[in-house]
Amino acid sequence: QVHLVESGGGLVQTGGSLRLSCVASGRALSTYAMGWFRQAPGKEREFVATISGGGATTYYADIVKSRFTISRDNAKNTLYLQMNNLEPEDTAVYFCAVSVKFGTSNLASEVKFWGQGIQVSVSS
Repeated sequence: QVHLVESGGGLVQTGGSLRLSCVASGRALSTYAMGWFRQAPGKEREFVATISGGGATTYYADIVKSRFTISRDNAKNTLYLQMNNLEPEDTAVYFCAVSVKFGTSNLASEVKFWGQGIQVSVSS
């Protein structure tokens, strides 16, 4: 079993930045893809970004591609999401996710482990 704990969320003004972290325990995850999803009130959970096990390959949702950066430190079993130039539309609960295959790690249905989620709120 894998336990994922997110941190770094909060309230920020439009144009501000936040850095989310996700610490994993229970298993070394260097061979697993990891990623971030988000869910706004009344909306379905949506893909944000994903990174391959070794960290060499990343993939982003178009709406965040130029503003967010995903990275990981396998020595620390930690995943990060640097979010810059935040917009009110980025307000959501953000979830850390672990998937078996990078090729399908943008699909919520393929996620093997989820974090509990952390709130990110962007004021206008």
